[in-house]
This record gives sequence, structure tokens and C-alpha cells, in this order.
Amino acid sequence: MDHFDVMIVGAGIAGASAGFFLAATHRVVLLEREDQPGYHATGRSAALFTETYGNASIRALTRGARRFFEAPPDDFAATPLLAPRGLLYIGRADQRDPLERRYHELSDRGADIRRIAADEARDLCPILRREPLAAALLEPDCMDIDVAALHQGYLKGLRARGGRVLTDAAVRSLRFDAGRGWIAETPQGAIAAPVVVNAAGAWADEIATLAGVPPVGLTPLRRTALLLDLPDGMDAGGWPMIVDADEAFYFKPDAGRLLLSPADETPSPPCDARPDDIDVATAVDRLERATTLQVRRVGHKWAGLRTFAPDRSLIAGFDPAAAGFFWLAGQGGYGIQTSPAMGRIAAATIAGAGMPADLAELGVTMAMLDVRRLR
Repeated sequence: MDHFDVMIVGAGIAGASAGFFLAATHRVVLLEREDQPGYHATGRSAALFTETYGNASIRALTRGARRFFEAPPDDFAATPLLAPRGLLYIGRADQRDPLERRYHELSDRGADIRRIAADEARDLCPILRREPLAAALLEPDCMDIDVAALHQGYLKGLRARGGRVLTDAAVRSLRFDAGRGWIAETPQGAIAAPVVVNAAGAWADEIATLAGVPPVGLTPLRRTALLLDLPDGMDAGGWPMIVDADEAFYFKPDAGRLLLSPADETPSPPCDARPDDIDVATAVDRLERATTLQVRRVGHKWAGLRTFAPDRSLIAGFDPAAAGFFWLAGQGGYGIQTSPAMGRIAAATIAGAGMPADLAELGVTMAMLDVRRLR
């Protein structure tokens, strides 16, 4: 049996970020059920960095993560983690009211948000149809996140600090032993540690149940995405991300092609999510109604699970129902942009240091993240 200070169940963005920061001071192992880390939600995300996304706690965590994204540790990644993108909300004549509500909401959150005319919106994204486009909002400060570079940076840094990553290591049983702490039985053998971090994403409630810990009511929601080829000679690299006023669809440039989603949120059991043909067809129809593109072929399609707590806030902290059982779950659509902050919080809390001072100054508290709010 291998012994560690901390075992982390799940090597997606939540587990990898926590492992990266913990490995500086602890012997850490990441247990990943698949044959590669980040196979599920992390590997299927098209993340955007914006400090106006989500509720107050999410926004504070995102602000606290910016410094890491802008200046990661030396040798963390070969390329910048953020790149300029911008975000354009578009609306038909009957969507002026939701656009105006969004304008005031984002303005109140401190965003640089601008009302722009339909012609200016088409200058930014020339495929937008003259009709039905009636109004638009531009949020120029939004940034693309290089998700692969971020995730691999965490994993590489964890290994450099002596941490281990075990793949094909699904947790089959998880029990607490008074003398050795938590013991996980996996296909890679038994693992023991006094602290177990539940970063299992869509499977987090299942891991809790396996450990005899009450679940918290996490809901995995399926999100569909597809990649489309652009017409020959069309360069979309400088376009902003386009989001419908009612969030019925969005699209953005992606490595010379167009990434499209119907922004669906379909409840799903934890699984290797697959796209539904109806959702794919819906996305294409909405795109063709809003733009001049005619989709002849879908190059690639996939789905991922975005897992939310009932209040759509993140969860981090020890569970009072079980010694050494630490929740790091409910990332939903915010896990990637908040991961530098959440990883630091997990590491500091497990080390007994409490909330990092810079995050506390931004208004982040453990009470916001405490699992007990859900019971």
C-alpha cells in the first residue's frame, strides 16, 4: 500500500490545480479514473476569462485568479495562458430588453461594457446578418484561456514537485481507518492518506457516498459543442466571441475554425457525455438564422458535463461529517477561470493556513464555499 499526505480523486482542472499547490509542501497523489487526465469536462471546455461571469463569489474568485493567469510561475507554460478575444452580445429587435438588462447588470459589476450599433457589430463579425440583428453590447476585456496549457502546467508542476498522477485508477472503495486515514482501493493498488480531496467532478456525489459521506445534490448538465469549417479565405481570428442575448447559442473562433454551442443545459447522470443530434441541429439552425453561414458539414461534435451545486456556487472545505474528507466540487462553468484561486484555497486550508490574504481582501470567505450551506 502506498502512503501519501493527500490523495486527490480526479485529475481534471480542480484536482490538478489543488495538487499543483499542495505538492509544494505535501506528498500528493492524483487518482484519475480515465487513461488520461482531463478527459471529461476539462478537456471539452472552451473557456473564456471574464470577471463579470457568475455570482458574487465566482466573480471574486475570478478576480483573485487573474494574477496567476497573467504571470504564472517560470516554466509553467510555453505560451501565454490568456489571449485577447472580446465578447459581443447580439440581439434581435425583440431582444432589446434582455440586452438592456444585461448592460445594466454588467455595468453594476464594473465591466467595461458598451452599447454598439448593429453596423459596428457587423464590422467586428462580418458574418452577422443585417436582419435580424438590431442591437449589440461589446465587452472588450474578455480573454481566451489556453485550457490545455493551463491544465498541463498544473500537472507538470505537480510532478516536478514530487507529486504522482495515477491514471486508470478509478476508486472502487473508500474507507476511513483510524490508524492510516483514508484508504482507496483502485486498479493501481491501495492508496492511503489522512486527507482525501473529492475533486471528482460529475462523480463527486458518488465518491462521497462511497466514503459514507452525505452527498450535496450536485447536478451534472450536458453542454454540446461542435467545430465548423469556415469558407475558404475567411479569417475569423480577430472576431470576438458571439453570444445571443438570451444565451440561446454562442460561437467563437477556434484554431481557424468556428466553435459553436446551443448553450444547452440538459440534466445527465455522471457519464462520458455524448452529443444529441437534436442539440447539434438546434445549434446549426440558430447559427444560420443569425449569420450568413450555411453549414454543409459538422467537422467534430462533442458534449461535456458542467456540474453545479444547487446554488451554483463552488464548494471547498472539509466536511464535518468525516475527518479528513475535503470537498472541491461544483465547478460548473467556472472551474477553469477560478482554478488558480480554488487550488490555492484548497492547499492553504488543508495546510491549516486559512484563506490566502489577497483573496480575503477581495471578499472571498470560506463560508461562501462551505459544504454545510447545502445541508
